[in-house]
Amino acid sequence: MKRHPTRRPRLAAGILVALAAALLSACGGDGGGPPEFPPPQVNVAAPVQKSVTEWDEYSGRIEAVDSVEIRPRVGGYLAAVHFEEGMTVAKGDRLFSIDDREYRAAAASARADLARAEARVALAETELARSRTLVEARAVSQGELESRQAERKQAEADVLAARARLQQAELTLGYADIRAPISGRVGAALVKPGNLVAPDQTLLTTLVSLDPVYVAFEGDEHAYLRYQQMIRAGSWTSPRESKVPVEVGLSSEQGFPHRGEIVFIDNAVNPATGTILARARLANPDGVFTPGLFARVRLLGATRADALLIHEQALLTDQDRRYVYVIGENNAAERRDLKLGPTVDGLRVVEQGLSPGDQVVVNGTRKIFFPGQPVSPVPVPMTEPNRMPAAAAPMAASEG
Repeated sequence: MKRHPTRRPRLAAGILVALAAALLSACGGDGGGPPEFPPPQVNVAAPVQKSVTEWDEYSGRIEAVDSVEIRPRVGGYLAAVHFEEGMTVAKGDRLFSIDDREYRAAAASARADLARAEARVALAETELARSRTLVEARAVSQGELESRQAERKQAEADVLAARARLQQAELTLGYADIRAPISGRVGAALVKPGNLVAPDQTLLTTLVSLDPVYVAFEGDEHAYLRYQQMIRAGSWTSPRESKVPVEVGLSSEQGFPHRGEIVFIDNAVNPATGTILARARLANPDGVFTPGLFARVRLLGATRADALLIHEQALLTDQDRRYVYVIGENNAAERRDLKLGPTVDGLRVVEQGLSPGDQVVVNGTRKIFFPGQPVSPVPVPMTEPNRMPAAAAPMAASEG
């Protein structure tokens, strides 16, 4: 019997052709093209339109209104420290004392010089009176009288000089007691008793006032120009002319629970940083604020009657541009570049790029691979971008 070696390969090829035809039939095609998928489902919402009051937020630092470096006015050996480090002191309280025996001796010597000068004045006046009597009796010449008058004037001048030296000596003696020039909190004692201190050089401690305090912050050039434009338009008050309120919060606090007012704006923009310094004053009766603390500052801006706001989740980033997808004709996703404003009540103000009736994609942006891609929009509120529609297929809240 003769064999046919090509029969098995032909049988296998026939089976493969039959399987391919079955697969094409199961895909619903007759071999005319690839299968089509339905458009991805996305949540969309119209921008919220309402009147808003904008607040600009900045980062700042708490500063003391008065800050003093305590240095000695006279030299000598430090005798004692009269305060506890970190305590609150009142103006005039004694902080340090320098060994003053040398200065006391100098004051006593000056006091003796003054007494000697006053005695010479008394003697000169007596001699002058005697000379006048003798001149009237023609016992001495007029020149003698004039000499006695000059001696009295010189003695009076010596009294003035001695009195000035005594005042200087007593002033120097008073400098040996170093007292607080302001009320506030004193720092660490940087020099201990027994050490030699140099006048106007040795730093003994620091002292800062506590109530009120400043919060210093810097605004960028763009914000400064915007506020200047608002002032010219009459929609904002210049802090240089009236009190402008600010709200302040510390890093451990929620929101901005503290109120203050701007008291200073610098006279020039720093060309190195492109910012301008501002300072607000805050009451601090309970000592909540400590100089050096980080603070969040919120400054009242403009009021807009018909502002458009969108949820932050809808925003996408392309390098330095921010954009969203909106629903166009035939449910195609269209890209819109935006100019954004501040955040108000959890939503972001849109200054340019959107219209009130636009349908913005707020959930499902990761399903959009290119502008113009068809999508299946599901309306939701702008404040609830991740709401699950009752009749829609489940969508992950993290799809963004």
